[in-house]
Amino acid sequence: MTRGDVTSTGRARRLYVDTGLSEGCEIALARGQLHYVRDVIRVRNGDGLFVFNGRDGEWQGRVALSRREATIALLHRTRAQEPACDLHFLFAPLKHARLDYMVQKATELGVARLVPVITGRTGASRVNLARMRANAVEAAEQCGLVSVPVIGEPVELASLIADWPAGRALVFADETAARQHDYGGLAALRGRPMALIVGPEGGFSPQERAALAGLAATMAISLGPRIMRADTAAVAALGLIQALAGDWTIADR
Repeated sequence: MTRGDVTSTGRARRLYVDTGLSEGCEIALARGQLHYVRDVIRVRNGDGLFVFNGRDGEWQGRVALSRREATIALLHRTRAQEPACDLHFLFAPLKHARLDYMVQKATELGVARLVPVITGRTGASRVNLARMRANAVEAAEQCGLVSVPVIGEPVELASLIADWPAGRALVFADETAARQHDYGGLAALRGRPMALIVGPEGGFSPQERAALAGLAATMAISLGPRIMRADTAAVAALGLIQALAGDWTIADR
């Protein structure tokens, strides 16, 4: 890594692109990317830049920059594509900044798929999927990730339950679960496809909670004695899952 590859704070300059990556190829940046590269992370002509697309690993490139256009010539691959943790995050949409925060943190915590779920108590039923995608990309760029989670279309909770795949475990953050919780069952899910579902600010209705609990794949967990906001609960639950059953686990490796 050279001086031109990092920001003034020492963080690597990175850019997500939606195109194939290979040695010697040249990538022309769109107008929005040109603004980001030149004005946000302050890349100059001839600087290095790390590029990834979620499929071909991370590559080091060299930027050719003019007033109106920029291209990146790829030099060599710096990291192979890492397999994503098979963890989906399902959530009742929140409003504006809190949804942005939740999407960013879920991306940083290694989620492979993000799916908005509409429940009876959901306060924000309209979801800006493009904004979700932009927040996920930004988090991946800033945190050194080589994958960006897939953004799923919003789905009604009843439809989600009716079509739930038997092979994927569903971890249910349930505020009514026993506070003295044994997480051994969660640890037993290590290596399996998983999903976490977190409800809206008002929680799931009793009928929704019963429907979730009725799935054979469901495991209800407590997040302790305190009531959390939905975005806080998401971070707490995802950290718990990654530590006990996800790619933070080091046992048997």
